[in-house]
Amino acid sequence: MPPFQGLFKQLQFFYNHVSPSGLIILILQLDKFYTSYLIPHTSYLIPHTSYLKTPMRLLTKTTLYFLLAMVPLLAVGGFYLYFQFSKELNNEMDDELVNDELQWVRFLENETEINGPFILKTPELTIFPINAPLTPEPDIKDTYVFQEISNIKVPYRQLDQVVPVNGIAYQIIIRKSQLEKSVLFTNVTRIMLFVFIGLFAITLLFNWFISRRLWTPFHRSLQKIREAELTQMEAIYFEDTSIEEFNQLNSSLNAMADKIHRDYINMKEFTEDAAHEMQTPLAIAQSRMELMLQDVNLMEEQIDSIMQASEAIKRLGKLNQSLLLLAKIENKQYETNETVSLISITTKYLQLFDEVIKDKEVAIEKRFAGDFILKMHPLLAESLVSNLIGNAVKYNDTGGRIVITITDDTYTIFNTSSLPAIEPQQLFKRFKKFKPNAGNSNGLGLAIVKKITDTHNLSISYSAGGGMHEFRIGKH
Repeated sequence: MPPFQGLFKQLQFFYNHVSPSGLIILILQLDKFYTSYLIPHTSYLIPHTSYLKTPMRLLTKTTLYFLLAMVPLLAVGGFYLYFQFSKELNNEMDDELVNDELQWVRFLENETEINGPFILKTPELTIFPINAPLTPEPDIKDTYVFQEISNIKVPYRQLDQVVPVNGIAYQIIIRKSQLEKSVLFTNVTRIMLFVFIGLFAITLLFNWFISRRLWTPFHRSLQKIREAELTQMEAIYFEDTSIEEFNQLNSSLNAMADKIHRDYINMKEFTEDAAHEMQTPLAIAQSRMELMLQDVNLMEEQIDSIMQASEAIKRLGKLNQSLLLLAKIENKQYETNETVSLISITTKYLQLFDEVIKDKEVAIEKRFAGDFILKMHPLLAESLVSNLIGNAVKYNDTGGRIVITITDDTYTIFNTSSLPAIEPQQLFKRFKKFKPNAGNSNGLGLAIVKKITDTHNLSISYSAGGGMHEFRIGKH
């Protein structure tokens, strides 16, 4: 049986036999219909997160489910009130019809005893003798009577019964117009509709307001997580609430924040200690190599071996310093309120790279239309500029050129190069070298540049074409 058929049969029963048990049966039937048919066949109305780029908010989703649950319940309430009201009006009218019939039977008994058979036919009352069996109970039903004046069918409530009067069977048909009832029903239905809509809206708003207040501690905790800084994890505390589940969540978040803070402190101490401990043996090894090179009895092959070892130690020292710098940047150990000028830093490093630039016969073109001022630790600003200029010189062609353009909001460096464009997914990877014979490069320069720009809310982009490579840094 289709689910709608069972529901409509219950409504029909409800119309004729309204009772508390009928209401319970109807609600159970509606609940079965709602859970087994309505939700599975209308679940597509509630968007799922798998179909959305942006997941739906929990409050919105619970409100939608609340709507889906409230609509059938309010419909049941409306049907119940409507049919109950209709039944009460019919019962009252039926009582009036039965009372009118008793009055007419008394009148007929007196009238026929004096004047003989009685006949009366009007649109609302018909009395005449009939040769038919008596009916023990009156037949009361709804009917329609055509009115020629208004040319419409008018609804009536009709009583029909064959009764004995002084030994003669009379058929009595009494009708009462239901036009007033229809008007009353229309007005009552309109009022009920407005009341239900208002009740529904108030309930919806109340549910939304209560849910919003209940979720306030969660959103407060979420805001703290969003604003959390690694260097300030110790100061974060998620307070207790009046909701047990949120207390469990906040307790877990407090434990997590404490662990993150301890891990951060341990990592910070480890990087500082490791860098210090590594620099000492590297410096000792480098000085021993330099002493060995001063030995006049060394053979040429031995000198080459010592030079290679010395070069490897220098590279290891630079690698240690670069990795330490990356770790400190990630741990935000270079917090400062100082401002730096990229024009002055660029000028400084162009002078430091002057010999290499002259050896490669690279032409430098400076286009300073403004000064790129940043709030940044001077060491990081120098590392940013030196890595960009160093790469532009290192990977340039002999006899090439470098163009440095600085404005108030952008820092751009072009350089000629016969090397192909760098693949985007490889651009800022650590230990990635873009030239096989890159000498003592450790492949961390662009990774350091990227980390500095990310931690200072700067954008960096790369493009290549026509034998030119461009890095552009901009303010957000």
